[in-house]
Order: sequence, then structure tokens, then C-alpha cells
Amino acid sequence: MTDPTPATPALIPRALLFGNPERTRARISPDGARLGYLAPSDGVVSVWVRSIDTDDDRVVAHDPVRPIPWFAWSGDGMAVLYLQDHGGDENHHLYYAALDGSAPRDLTPGDGVKVGSVTVDPRHPHTVLASSNARDARLFDVRRIDTADGTDVIDAENPGNVTSWLADPALVTRARRARAADGSSAIEVRDDASSPWRTLETFGPDDGSHRLVAFSPDGHALYAITAKGAEAARLLRYDVATGIATVVLADAHYDAADTFVDPATRDVVAAAIVRERVAWSALDPAFASDLAALLALHHGDLQIADASADGNVLVAQFTDDAGPIAYYAYDRRTRRGTPLFTEQPALMAHRLAPMRPVSFAARDGLMLHGYLTLPTGVVPERLPTVLYVHGGPWYRDRWGYEPIVQWLANRGYAVLQVNFRGSTGYGKAFMNAGDREWSGAMRTDLLDARDWAVAQGIADPSRFAIFGGSYGGYAVLAALTFAPDTFTCGVDLCGPSNLETFLDAIPPYWSTMRSVLTQRMGDDAAFLAASSPLHRAGAIRAPLLIGQGANDPRVRQAESDQIVAAMRANDVPVTYVVFDDEGHGFARPENATRFTAAAEAFLARHLGGRLEPPHPGEEIEPYLR
Repeated sequence: MTDPTPATPALIPRALLFGNPERTRARISPDGARLGYLAPSDGVVSVWVRSIDTDDDRVVAHDPVRPIPWFAWSGDGMAVLYLQDHGGDENHHLYYAALDGSAPRDLTPGDGVKVGSVTVDPRHPHTVLASSNARDARLFDVRRIDTADGTDVIDAENPGNVTSWLADPALVTRARRARAADGSSAIEVRDDASSPWRTLETFGPDDGSHRLVAFSPDGHALYAITAKGAEAARLLRYDVATGIATVVLADAHYDAADTFVDPATRDVVAAAIVRERVAWSALDPAFASDLAALLALHHGDLQIADASADGNVLVAQFTDDAGPIAYYAYDRRTRRGTPLFTEQPALMAHRLAPMRPVSFAARDGLMLHGYLTLPTGVVPERLPTVLYVHGGPWYRDRWGYEPIVQWLANRGYAVLQVNFRGSTGYGKAFMNAGDREWSGAMRTDLLDARDWAVAQGIADPSRFAIFGGSYGGYAVLAALTFAPDTFTCGVDLCGPSNLETFLDAIPPYWSTMRSVLTQRMGDDAAFLAASSPLHRAGAIRAPLLIGQGANDPRVRQAESDQIVAAMRANDVPVTYVVFDDEGHGFARPENATRFTAAAEAFLARHLGGRLEPPHPGEEIEPYLR
């Protein structure tokens, strides 16, 4: 190990980067008196609560095997609600854990049951609305659950084409997003629980996916984010009676994304456009001074993560590029913020690498945007480089702290992230430009990103890796099969290798979005086969490391099994790691650190970066297939 010098930062331990956070996901109780958060207990992330001004922290929900990924306060503030699956199968059940220490109750029992969205309202303290596929594995209905006795009824039944639901301020399910077989969609509404559903707005397949945000306080208007009638998605306010839409927030090139609904007034008082960084706007003049005070608390990008029922206490979450996520409590009565905690305070002792926005033209002239993170303490010339490809692919990289990026930069690699065509956030034309281009222009955008980094003198073309998960894993396989001499090596996490078998094995609850998948990916067997790395496995020449969860419901293990088998049949070397207790990605820190230790050694061997020697507990051999 190289001794640290003023120019060379110390190695950041993998256990710090990929282990449990010290604390995360701060959430305020409805009365503003208590704080909930996720933190380890006996080595596994659990739900803790404490008084907002007293160190009386205690565990209220714990799974001895698997980290709890999400929780919220119950409407009455006397319990927490949390989601948990089994071994990464993503069949999340909703549990109720009372603060009195009684055993948690499963509010959504049943084999194969999956809960999607959860809606809680302090004005209805013993009621939860949860979307669930308990009636039909393919479809999510809204179920109205009584947390006092655990009984539930179907509140809104899915007719077969609904992908999401929205309740009004009276906790009545009154809006839904419906998808047609041709890829078009609609917003459907009803006037009350006994009224018939009717169409408020329709969208063509090229308008992208709209998002339901909130009803107005009186229930007469509906806020939604959609790109209909514009290039980029705008925040609109629809009159529910007439369907007339008014633009609330828009940008010519970038999509509207985040919103904040004041729980006291029930109105949308702020919203954000995500450009290179997040840009917030106050929609209600009365909130403008609060927004300014919030933004002054920290230099990172703001998310208003939670609020007390009266709207007086907010939880502000700030994402930094070169530091851990930080949480503040903000009191609107005094306009003062108080630090709560950072997720990984030990990172503050290390020199992290800043992330800077970049842009360049693809080979057909389309402008691409992304982020470049350079290792500190080295001259940024002809560096070993990793192209880190996001998943989705209908997603986008944002500015901010990312453990994999900081790990790679700390080991001496330049890290390039590009929002290739098909990514969200840059308008519908940019996203639609990725239709049927998984192995075409979406792939060559990544090659153009590589060439840009080389042309800038930043990257050494002989030491250039590609790394990604999910769609990013597919991108790794496609790069190594369609352009086998372009990258030095690749790391694929749970990437589909055969688009035909991938589509044939999607979870049943993806049935309502299958038309979108076929629109974006392609729908005929010959085209899908031609776009599948599996059928070109014999072309792979670069070393490849593949990671897979055995319980992955999105990209089945067979996707990795089959390309590994094809490579080995062609005498192409591949390192294949399978975790039997994981799904789509590695949630357990033990597995994350094991895999990154293996990936670090793999990259050091082929690119020459710095290496933290493996530690006890990071042995990968038992997981090799």
C-alpha cells in the first residue's frame, strides 16, 4: 500500500464507502417532537426513533438478516411503517411497528404480495393507503388499511391498465395514470369515491411518462408533471372539471422533477428543475423566504425530505459531491436550521474528489451531458479511466455523492458518467432518441464519451474500463461484444444479456408497462436478438467480471448464467460472482464490500489503479460460479 502524502490521498476503506451508514433517512414525526431514522443495530440497518431534542435513541423495527430499506411515520405518530422483502425478491410487505415495543405486524400478508406506494395522512391517523398486487399478481389496486386492527378493503380496483394512483387531501383515491397497449397513456380522475372514472388528459407514446404530483387543497385542481405540448416536462395545474392546464414551472431544455407539498396548506409551494444541479423555485410567495433560508444552510443540492403535520418543522436533506449527505431540521417559525447528522461522518476525514458537469457532441451532433470526477493528488493527464454507466435506462445521473464514483476516484481512476440518449431529464426528444437504440446510438454515445475523454487528454485509451449495473450492465456486455477492442475490461452487475429472454421473464407486475418496454427496446424477435450481447459472446476479448443476485426479479440469474456459459464455451475467460441472498443489486454490506474488493483487484490488475488489500470477511471464492 502506498504511504499517503500531501499529494496522494489516503485510501478510503471499502468498509466505509460500502458499509452501513452511521445514520440515514431522517424523518420527523407528525407532531414534530420525534425523529426517526435508519441506522445499524447488531450490524443490520434498522429503524430508530428519538426525541428531537433528547438523546434517547432506541430501535423500534429490526430485521436480523436484511437491512430495512424504507420507513415512514404512521398518521398518529405512535408507530412506524416499514417495507421489507425476502432475500432481495422485491416482494415488499408493509409492516407496522408500534413505539411501545410490541412485535411488528404484517399489514399485507400473503405469498408473492408486493406493496408499491404508501400514503399516510395525519388527518386520518389510523388509515394507510397502499398499492398492492394481492388480488392479482399483475396489477396494483389501492387498499385502505386500518392500522388499529389490520383490516383492509380494496379502495380502488385496477381495471387492468393503471400504473399509479393518487389520493386527494381527504384521502380519497381520485386520480390514476393509465397505460394503453400502443404506449399512449392518460390521466383519469373521478369527482369522489362513488363517481365514475373519466379521462382528464391523454398523452401520445412520444410524450413520455407523466407523473401525478398532488391535488390542490380544495381538490378542484390536479398537479402533474408532463411533457405534452412542450419539449421538456413541465409542472402543470389541471382544472379537474374542465381539463384546462396552467403552466406552473417549466424550462426549455430540462425536466421539472422535485416538488414540495406543504402539509399544513396541502398546496404545492415549491418545485425544482434539475439542470446540471437542482434549481428550486418558490411557487407560493409566502414560502420564498423559507426556501432562501433552507438553501443557505448548506452548499449541496436540497431535497425537502419530510415535514411535521403543521408544516412548521421541515427535514432538509443536502447532497454534496465531495462529502456525505447531510440532514438538517428547519423551523419555519424562527427560520433557523439545526444540523441533525451526516450519513457517514467518518468520510469527512478523507479528501473526496469533486464532480464537475461536462458536455460534448455525439457523432450525430446530439449534445450529451454528464459528470467527470478526477482523482485528487495526480496530474489529470492520460489517467486510467472508468466509464460508469447508469441503469434504467430511463433515469439520469445527477451531481452528488456516489460511493462507487468516490471509490474509483480514490483508487486513482478518472470517472466519467454520461447521460446518453434515452436518459430522462433532458426533454422528451432526447429520451425518444433512445427508442430501439439499446445496441445502436445509446451504445455509440458511450463510445463517443470514451473518445471525448481521450481527446481531452484526460484518459489513457489503453487503460479504459466500462462499469455498470442493470441497463448499465447490459451496456458493459454490449460494449465488449459490439466493439470488442474499445475497452480494456468490463464490470457488469446484473445486466441482461438476451433481450428476448429478459422480456419473457419480467415480473408479472410489470405487465402494465410492457408497452413502454417494447416501444423503447423493440418488439420483434429478430431485432431483439440482433441487439443481444449473448449472440455475440464469442467476440468478447476483454476481461470481464460479472456480479449477480440469485433472487433478482428484474434481471433473472439466467441472464448472467447464459452469457457466462457462452463465453466459457468459446474459451473466453470470465469471473462470475453470485450471491444467493441478493436481488437486483447488493443490499447487504457484507456482499457489497466483498464484490467491490473483487472488482478493485480486477481493475488494479488490468488498469493499474491503487489497491486496498482484501480483509477478512471479503473472501469472494465461496461465491464464484
